[in-house]
Amino acid sequence: MAPQYQIRADYDAQTIVVYQAYSPAIADAALRAGRFVAPFSFHRMTWIKPSFLWLMHRSNWARKPGQERVLAVRMTRQGWEEALSQAVLTTADPATVAEAAVHVQWDPERSPRGAALNHYSIQVGIGRRLIRTFTDDWIVSLTDLTPQVRKAAALTQTGHAAKAQRLFPPERVYPLPRALEGLLSPGR
Repeated sequence: MAPQYQIRADYDAQTIVVYQAYSPAIADAALRAGRFVAPFSFHRMTWIKPSFLWLMHRSNWARKPGQERVLAVRMTRQGWEEALSQAVLTTADPATVAEAAVHVQWDPERSPRGAALNHYSIQVGIGRRLIRTFTDDWIVSLTDLTPQVRKAAALTQTGHAAKAQRLFPPERVYPLPRALEGLLSPGR
């Protein structure tokens, strides 16, 4: 049986893909610039998720107002791991959480139809102190997945789940450096 708390992601030797959903105005400006620019907010926490299906649940397959566009954000693994090294679980002491540069929470992973599964998916909140580092130094590329998301949603809704799954990004267990392994576990 797989561990309940395990990062699953699309990654290669140098990068990892995380997902975010935005309004068309934010997504269009970011895609034109090749990085996040206004109207993206650099003054509040931004949440990144390596689980495609969790974001599909959260954004209602890019149908939730303000989340109509899904972006695949390819970032450096070095940046990802740097963010995790500064993370505090959102279940920690509130004063500690308030001071943390990065927040981590674990939520039930989701099936293509949105049902909660018996293992968890990580969400990482990049705080204001690190937003510019995230946007300017860690991001390698942005890709609009919205057409793929809409096609997968339509296939899923019409009973063609196997065809829809072929459109999902490949995700596998992300190998955390030993120094980070215990840091992110709930109940530590």
